[in-house]
Amino acid sequence: MSESDGSFVVRCQNLVKSFESQAETLHVLRGIDLEVPPKSTCSIMGSSGSGKSTLLSIIGGLERFDSGEVTVGSYKLHSLAEKELPAFRNKYVGFVFQFHYLLKDFTALENVALPAFMAGVSRKEAWQKAELLLGKVGMLDRKYHYPSELSGGERQRTAIARALINSPAVILADEPTGNLDAANAAAVRDLLFGLPEFTDASVIVATHDADLAAEAASRFLLSGGRLQVL
Repeated sequence: MSESDGSFVVRCQNLVKSFESQAETLHVLRGIDLEVPPKSTCSIMGSSGSGKSTLLSIIGGLERFDSGEVTVGSYKLHSLAEKELPAFRNKYVGFVFQFHYLLKDFTALENVALPAFMAGVSRKEAWQKAELLLGKVGMLDRKYHYPSELSGGERQRTAIARALINSPAVILADEPTGNLDAANAAAVRDLLFGLPEFTDASVIVATHDADLAAEAASRFLLSGGRLQVL
């Protein structure tokens, strides 16, 4: 690890990723360059299969890459051993997916607090922070409800609060409104792109939705394995 100069929270340099099969080699990312400043918003548009989810997975330390360099905060992912990745993800990254992945047997409050427990935060502190975050996303009055008792938009807002619990440097949102109706999608969009105002996190959203992508301060199109500025 070495510290960044503070001008970016994510930097990808000449990032290359391909997938091998018996029939062919699929070149998904062909030399991606990307810089995301602290406390900013960024959208990456692309059709299904364009590689935008792969790019987010690489930035989040969930997927390895073939060549290039990826730096997130103080971590150089291209230099990290596999055993070091969980600590990186726990400290630096919050994930929001199209499907919320909330634990069905836990309340909204418990779902949000759980990653803090796993990071070694005391029960009292994790509970207090989870309540604060649920208040920020408009879910405090639903904190004792289980996922089955929440609407799709409420589940996604809870998932956003969960992503924030360990104060990550970057939130990675992969098609976060893809499973929502128009009204809930608009609410989640406004919440996500408003996060830098009350957190220290940058937000990177991967989407095929042009209206959602347009709300970001910096916008890119991923096509043919290459990233273009919009």
